[in-house]
Amino acid sequence: MNPKPLHAITRRRCLGAIARLGLGAAGAVGAVGALGAGRARHDALPMMLATDAGDDIDPVGWLVSEKFDGVRALWDGQALRLRGGAGVAAPPWFTARLPLRPLDGELWLGRGAFEALAGAVRRAHPDAAEWRALRYQVFDLPGAPGRYAERAAQIEALARASANSAFLAVAQQRLADRMALRRRLDEVVQAGGEGLVLHRADALWQPGRSPALRKLKPLHDAEALVLGHIAGRGRLAGRLGALRVRLADGTEFSLGTGFSDAERAAPPAPGSVVTFTYRGRTAAGVPRFASFLRRHPI
Repeated sequence: MNPKPLHAITRRRCLGAIARLGLGAAGAVGAVGALGAGRARHDALPMMLATDAGDDIDPVGWLVSEKFDGVRALWDGQALRLRGGAGVAAPPWFTARLPLRPLDGELWLGRGAFEALAGAVRRAHPDAAEWRALRYQVFDLPGAPGRYAERAAQIEALARASANSAFLAVAQQRLADRMALRRRLDEVVQAGGEGLVLHRADALWQPGRSPALRKLKPLHDAEALVLGHIAGRGRLAGRLGALRVRLADGTEFSLGTGFSDAERAAPPAPGSVVTFTYRGRTAAGVPRFASFLRRHPI
């Protein structure tokens, strides 16, 4: 029989760990307060956030894992919460036997299945069939002391000891050089993955965006026909807000980022062709994170 989660104990452990990292008592209370399971107000949770890695990053000294196309979720010892603090209506059997300590990871349904995953996670009343296919891929222990290599080893031990088959430790590996890193990135992308995550093996946990946590993803480019202009609002009032464009396969979408002020004042005309960059596609074929690059030369 599973013991009832002791949220107060989890809170004290996390509070003490964060305090040891130098946030001070007030900062630690503010950070861990967001982990409370019964809060009506949604506070952003204290998570370590990644920065972009340069193509020339040397993987020596880093632990490398796949970047999962999932929904970031933090387990606080009693409930799953999204990055913004909102609770996730996970079935009790999904979270049963998770450790009585904070975990950070991704709810994941598989490569290329983000939209189906997001639909499952958003439901106020969870669908058992959907959740049986989900996994909780854990990659960090928020507030825990020790270097990342030590925390990763702890996660592996916790996953092995758990009787919960949905709880998985994200596989970490050390790579010898840039060539090995590039080969691994190509393998993941060709298999339908998003990219890689690199975490400094000697890094302490700290909330916020950190240079010790990097994401490495391929950047693609493509061309699109301009169909029309969408007017800007607020700061962009009177200028271009976005281009409505069509790909060669007939997919239409709005392209709204990457423009300079001059390009927004005099945007590419309907009927012209533009080049944009993007990082993968949705299940419907729409480019993700599309950004204007240039007008196509005539």
